[in-house]
Amino acid sequence: MEQQVSLDRAIWRKSTRSTDNGGDCVEVATNLPGLIAVRDSKDPTGPALTFTPAQWTTFLNEIGNDA
Repeated sequence: MEQQVSLDRAIWRKSTRSTDNGGDCVEVATNLPGLIAVRDSKDPTGPALTFTPAQWTTFLNEIGNDA
């Protein structure tokens, strides 16, 4: 069973690669202990993905290798 995590205290920041003209916008919250959250800035009340810090580091390393 997957545990629900509250993101009420998340402080979101927009990716530096996001644009303000309707482009692909991603926001990240890194202020939650043991958790990284990612959401679509165009849908702030929609779903968010959550990662452990280790998973987030692996994700960033993998997308960095493909860029």
